[in-house]
Amino acid sequence: MTQNMEQPTDKFKRALKVATRAIARDPELELVYGAADPGLDQSTVNLIEPGDKPSRNTIAVIRGHADALALAKACHNPKIHHALRPSGGDALEIFEAVERVRVEAIGARRMSGVARNLRAKWRDHYKDGEFDRFSSTEDAPLSEALSLILREHLCNATPPKRVKPMVDAWRPFVSEHGADLLGDLDTQLEDQEGFGRIIRSLLTNMDLLDEELDGDEISSDDADEDRPQQTGDDDQQDESLEDSQDGDLEGDGDAQSGEGQDGDEMNPQDLPDADAPGMDMSGDMQLPDAPPPPNMNVLESPEAFGYRTFTTQHDEVINAYELCEAVELDRLRAFLDKQLANSSQVISRLANRLQRRLMAQQNRHWNFDLEEGVLDTARLTRLVTDPLSALSFKEESETEFRDTVVTLLIDNSGSMRGRPILIAACSADILARTLERCGVKVEILGFTTKAWKGGWSRDDWIKAGKPQGPGRLNDLRHIVYKSADNPWRRARRNLGLMMREGILKENIDGEALAWAHSRLLARPEQRRILMMISDGAPVDDSTLSVNSGGYLENHLRHVIEEIETKSPVELLAIGIGHDVTRYYRRAVTISDVEELAGAMTDKLAELFDDQK
Repeated sequence: MTQNMEQPTDKFKRALKVATRAIARDPELELVYGAADPGLDQSTVNLIEPGDKPSRNTIAVIRGHADALALAKACHNPKIHHALRPSGGDALEIFEAVERVRVEAIGARRMSGVARNLRAKWRDHYKDGEFDRFSSTEDAPLSEALSLILREHLCNATPPKRVKPMVDAWRPFVSEHGADLLGDLDTQLEDQEGFGRIIRSLLTNMDLLDEELDGDEISSDDADEDRPQQTGDDDQQDESLEDSQDGDLEGDGDAQSGEGQDGDEMNPQDLPDADAPGMDMSGDMQLPDAPPPPNMNVLESPEAFGYRTFTTQHDEVINAYELCEAVELDRLRAFLDKQLANSSQVISRLANRLQRRLMAQQNRHWNFDLEEGVLDTARLTRLVTDPLSALSFKEESETEFRDTVVTLLIDNSGSMRGRPILIAACSADILARTLERCGVKVEILGFTTKAWKGGWSRDDWIKAGKPQGPGRLNDLRHIVYKSADNPWRRARRNLGLMMREGILKENIDGEALAWAHSRLLARPEQRRILMMISDGAPVDDSTLSVNSGGYLENHLRHVIEEIETKSPVELLAIGIGHDVTRYYRRAVTISDVEELAGAMTDKLAELFDDQK
C-alpha cells in the first residue's frame, strides 16, 4: 500500500537525499522542499519543490542547486571566510560570489555528474534575460562578470552567449588587474585561505579594497576547528538525466533559456530510484592533478590510495527482478523452496534460537500513570469512584531493535556456484524472516561482474591502445535482492536469482563493500550492521592480468580498515573455505558450507549480546 500511495517524485527525492548527503559528507543532512529560494541552513538544504510532473530541465536544476549547497557544506569553512572577507561594499559582494565559484569548481573538477548538474543550474540562473541588457561596465555587475570569468578559467565552462556582452565588457579590466593572479588560483583551489588571499589581492589591484588583515596568518583555531571535509570522488549522480545535462554553457539564447525543455514533462517512471543504476557509479571520475587533501579516505578517493577504474560507464546497480523473466524467477524460487525443505530444519532451529535471544533482550513493558499517551482503560473505574480524578494514560517503551538495520552482502562469484550459493541464499532467506519478526530491517545484496574477463570495459581499454596501469578492468554488477524497506514477502522471489546459471561470474570485493557501506550510511537507523559472506579474496582475471598481483586485495584491505576504524557501520565477515580473518577484525572462517547458517546466526547474536 505504501508504494501505491507514493508520489511520482518521491523516488527522485530519496535518490537526491542520498547523493547530497554523500557529497556533503553529512549523513544527518536534511532536504526540505518549498517555494523559497535554495539555501543552506546549518544541517538543512532548502530546495524548490519540483511539483507533480517536473520537466527534465527542472530536475537537473534542482540537482544542481543540491550539489552546490552540498559542496558548500563540505568545502567551505565559515571561520576562515569570516576572517578574510572584506567589511562591505562591492568588494564583499565579489568575495562572496567568488567563494561560491570556488566550492562549485572543486565538485565540477572531481565529479563529472556534478559538473553536468551545475551547468544546468548556471543555465537556469541566466535564462530570464535579466543580464541581457548589460553590455558596458557602467551598468554590468562586476561580481557576475568575474564569477563567469573564473568559472571559465577553473571549470572550462564557456559563458552563455546571452551574457557574453557583459563578460566581454569587463574582461579587459579583469585581465589588466589580475592576469598574473588568475594563474595562481588553480593551485590554491582547495586551500580556502590561500584562495581568499589571492582574491583579496585582486580586489586591491582593482582599487576595491584597501583594508589590511589583522594578522599575517589566520588563527590556527579558525583553520582547524570545523574544517570541512573534502568531497569524495564517487560520482553518485544518476545518469538517467544525462542527456539533459550534457550541454555546455555555450549555445544560442533559446537553448540557454530552457525553451523546449520545460515543456518536456518527466515521466514518473523515468525518475531515478535510490536503488537505480548510477546512484553509486555514474561516470568516469575526473580528479585534479594536485595531490588530494590529507583527510581523504579510500571510500571517497580510491585513486589517492593507488586504486582506479578504467571506466565505470558499463557498471550497474540493478534489482534482481530486472535480470530475469517473472516466470523464470518463479521457477528458480520453487527450486530454492525445495532445497529449503531439505535443510530448513537445521537453519530454522538456529534462526529460532536467534529470535529468542533477541526477544529476550527487548524487555518490552508499559509505563503507566502518564499525563499523555494511550488511554489506560483499566483505570477508567476511577472516574466512577472519584469523578474528579484525572484520566490516566500509558505508553509502551521503545524496543531496543526497532532502530537497527542489517545488510547481508553475498559474494556472487563463480567459485560460489553449487552448494555454497544455495546455502547462502537459504540462510539469507530465513535470517531475513527471523530479523523482520524482531523488528530489525534486513537488506540482501549481491556482487559480481557482468562478464568474464573484462567485458565492455576491456574492449574500451583495447580500443584506447591498451594504456599502462588501467586499474579495474571489468564491468561491475551489484544486485539488490531485497532492500531494507521492502518486506520479505515481496522480495522472497528475488532470492531465486542466485540459482540461475550465468549470474555468478567474478568478484571485486572492495568496491562491493564500499557500495553496500554507502547504502547503509544513507539509512536513518541508528545502528547499522554489515555482514560480508565470501569464499575468498577478490579475483578478476582481466584486472589482475594488467595490474600488480595484489591490486584488488590491497584495495579491499584499505576499504575494510576505513570502515572498521572510522565508520559507524559495524562490519563482520564469514569466509567459506578460505581464511578471511586476515582481512577482517570481526570474522569467522568455516570449512564446510553446512556451517554457514550457524555462523551467521551466532555472529549476529554476538553483536546484539555485546550491545546488551
